[in-house]
Amino acid sequence: MRFFCAHCCSSRPEMPAVQLLLLACLGWEVGARTAQLRKANDRSGRCQYTFTVASPNESSCPEQGQAMSVIHDLQRDSSSQRADLESTKARLSSLESRLHRLTLGQAAGPQETHDGLQEEVSTLRRERDQLETQTRELETAYSNLLRDKSVLEEEKQRLRQENEDLARRLESSSQEVARLRRGQCPQTRDTTQDVPPGSREVSTWNLDTLAFQELKSELTEVPASRILKESPSGHPRSEEGDDGCGELVWVGEPLTLRTAESITGKYGVWMRDPKPTHPYTRETTWRIDTVGTDVRQVFEYDLRGQFAQGYPSRVHVLPRPLESTGAVVYGGSLYFQGARSRTVIRYELNTETVKAEKEIPGAGYHGQFPYSWGGYTDIDLAVDEAGLWVIYSTEEAKGAIVLSRLNPENLELEQTWETNIRKQSVANAFIICGTLYTVSSYSSADATVNFAYDTGTGSSKSLSIPFKNRYRYSSMIDYNPLEKKLFAWDNFNMVTYDIQLSKM
Repeated sequence: MRFFCAHCCSSRPEMPAVQLLLLACLGWEVGARTAQLRKANDRSGRCQYTFTVASPNESSCPEQGQAMSVIHDLQRDSSSQRADLESTKARLSSLESRLHRLTLGQAAGPQETHDGLQEEVSTLRRERDQLETQTRELETAYSNLLRDKSVLEEEKQRLRQENEDLARRLESSSQEVARLRRGQCPQTRDTTQDVPPGSREVSTWNLDTLAFQELKSELTEVPASRILKESPSGHPRSEEGDDGCGELVWVGEPLTLRTAESITGKYGVWMRDPKPTHPYTRETTWRIDTVGTDVRQVFEYDLRGQFAQGYPSRVHVLPRPLESTGAVVYGGSLYFQGARSRTVIRYELNTETVKAEKEIPGAGYHGQFPYSWGGYTDIDLAVDEAGLWVIYSTEEAKGAIVLSRLNPENLELEQTWETNIRKQSVANAFIICGTLYTVSSYSSADATVNFAYDTGTGSSKSLSIPFKNRYRYSSMIDYNPLEKKLFAWDNFNMVTYDIQLSKM
């Protein structure tokens, strides 16, 4: 193969000598020692360099068209190789980039990356917990402020009410002292006015007979000196003292000890144990708000001051709901009527267990034979010096009060009396020294203790002992033989009454 290259010796050469030398070197590499370089002038006097290389493959030179085809093939091969080289360089750069990233990743380590994320998450959680804690603290502080405000308002209301009560008591006491000093006995009103509708038909007394008039006259003409003495406080007291039994002759003004805070305290029952057992004392007080269909909570107060301030020391939750306001506490147990049943239940307060249950045979319940104010007061438990009693009525008794003494351990009926007092004609009842007393009205400010039934003689009689319903809705009245007082619940208010007994 022979290449020709012309070089002009003038000042404008066609090809630099350096390029010729490079071409010569290339030819030398290709053709080894077979390359030849010659220089001669052409016909026009221009200098020509002739570079001759023997072909390693071809025995003879191809035609001009074939040479151009070879050159084109070489150019295509060169372009293809250059494209492959660029692609290889791009892939190599990509691999180097990936290798660099992998090297950095391995240097940092997957565990460190995971630990960093965990630490960031833990920090965020701590901040969230701190915010939640601060929110709870603010809510607690706000609730405490509201509760303190409510307590202060209740205390203010209670103090105002006590002030009014003390003023009324002072006025009443002054009038009572003046009356007793004048030596006057309370005038006996016509008992026919105090007998509630429906009671005359079952009374054994014919109000128009001579026997009744003689009894009325005898009761009216008993001198006060034979029954009452004046105590240092101005209140009458029994000639026999406060420890013995006797007949009820006087009920004092109500003393308000506590006012319920909510609508559930419209009516209820509160009591102290007349026969306290360890760990309870004569100061321990229990209270039940009986408004509602599922009454189970029994609030217990160790001290009277706690009861007055409304801070219970314990809250019992009964295993089954109770009904009405007839519950009592006796000998460390709570006795109550189960809701919608004629069953009486004994619940031991210290162990919070039911010790006995007993159905009262034939007793009306859930509105069959209630007191006149209603409240499902069909079964009313009571305590006196003789023990535990239950007051109720039956179909056989045709609505008259039936009275039974109960065994406080197993609730067996020990003895039963049927009276001639219609249960629905009286507002409430209590027992003192084995005698049943009834109250004429639950809403009249000037009611009376209007009937008495003596279980010792099996006889009843009409009475007219004044009884004040200060708040005009007495839903519970019970006698406490230890304190010799009546406990009552009068329209949200828990009150006590001093009483006076005389020799029967």
